[in-house]
Amino acid sequence: VHMTNCKKVTSEFSNMRLDKVSSEMFKDFSRTQLKKWILEGRILLNSELALPKDNVHVDDVIEINPTTEKKNFWEPEDIYFDVMAEEKDYLIINKPSNLIMHPGAGSNNGTLANGLLYKYPELENIPRAGIVHRLDKDTSGALLVARTEKFRNYFVQELQERKVKKNYIAAVVGKIIGSLAIDDPIGRDKNNRTKMSIRPDGKEAYSFIKLEEDFNNYSLLDVSIKTGRTHQIRVHLASKKLPIIGDKTYNPSGNIAKNTPKELIDLIRNFPRQALHSSKLSFVDPETHEDISFDAPIPQDIKNLISQLKKHI
Repeated sequence: VHMTNCKKVTSEFSNMRLDKVSSEMFKDFSRTQLKKWILEGRILLNSELALPKDNVHVDDVIEINPTTEKKNFWEPEDIYFDVMAEEKDYLIINKPSNLIMHPGAGSNNGTLANGLLYKYPELENIPRAGIVHRLDKDTSGALLVARTEKFRNYFVQELQERKVKKNYIAAVVGKIIGSLAIDDPIGRDKNNRTKMSIRPDGKEAYSFIKLEEDFNNYSLLDVSIKTGRTHQIRVHLASKKLPIIGDKTYNPSGNIAKNTPKELIDLIRNFPRQALHSSKLSFVDPETHEDISFDAPIPQDIKNLISQLKKHI
């Protein structure tokens, strides 16, 4: 059974619009149909929501989930995750770190999607088991899962229009004064396919950074993002010389600030994941039109890290 239709963009289509390229690559469907699916979040660009007018680049992956197929071929599986809210239209999950969102290259099970289908079997009728946005495997925190097709379509549109507010906390090496806006575009790293980097022809990305607490040469930051690019916060912070503690990809040498005491050096070097947590998710309720938000408590590992940083000020 093929799970989804995935195709890689070749050089002849580079820098062309997603809707046009999709109609060239998936000839079984009309351009109108494909455009509609892009807007419904059934066609993903590098596993992310995109707009019909977005440009694609070489090696981007276009994935199409047509409406005609059974929605999910993923296996239900008993996986632990914390459910913070069970509403009729959606769930709010507090994702643990070390959990992948859904099956893909190299992992068929053991993912949040498998766990969702086990706990909420009705999600098999919703594309991608209701998953509409994602967190990296090692990023913990608040995540919304749609329970109805109607709410899913609403939330996809809110995400595309950048109306969903996402706040994260990150423990980083370095310091900032006050706040900082970063709007450098992000694309695949030219030398390393598994990394992202800042590049002028990348996709637009917006992050706003505010200092929460400062510990000498380390900081706890509040980051809010408007766009949801892959690795966005990790790339943006590293580019401003504020690498996230424990980020093996964007802080590979395990940067240590000047004058860090030895016991703190060990703790920072051995922190097992990027110290990044989705702390708050806010959006407008489609029925009451009120703003609602959900806070995911800071997990124990990051709490311990913060208290150690405090102790050594």
